Amino acid sequence: MLVKDVMTTNVRTARRNTRVRDVAILMCFHRISGLPVINEDRTIIGVISEKDVLRAMYPKIDEAMRLAQTPHFEELESEYRDVLNLHVEALMSHRVFTVGPNDPILRAVSVMFAHKIRRIPVADHGQLAGILSIGDVHKAIFKETFDREFGDETSHISEVQDKHLVSS
Repeated sequence: MLVKDVMTTNVRTARRNTRVRDVAILMCFHRISGLPVINEDRTIIGVISEKDVLRAMYPKIDEAMRLAQTPHFEELESEYRDVLNLHVEALMSHRVFTVGPNDPILRAVSVMFAHKIRRIPVADHGQLAGILSIGDVHKAIFKETFDREFGDETSHISEVQDKHLVSS
């Protein structure tokens, strides 16, 4: 199975001059944890993630811990609004790992595992073509295996949902 068979092509993106506030809105309302950062010709120049946004407050925590002081966590939370006013360029990761649309999906997974990332931009000649997440790969492999093993035996899915997933 190839990346192009599984990737999402309708990708939400950011630009380097996008306010972090706008990225946070996208992430929260669309339940995504990161966005590729692109320039005018869709060349991938970075990635911004929830972790990058929260890490912007971390140096103050790190400094307090280094000095053996207890950080004032509530004050740090209130400083979040300052982080929201920054531009993406200030927080984005400039080191971007990508895969190509014709790469096998397990190659993409190996890159994600090696670099401890959960999503990876798909680049075609340096330009954004899509994005692939660990969840996308897992669902695709599960579906392919399930279809091969059980064919049209979809009643099994309903039984599993009735017995295990729906009941609380």
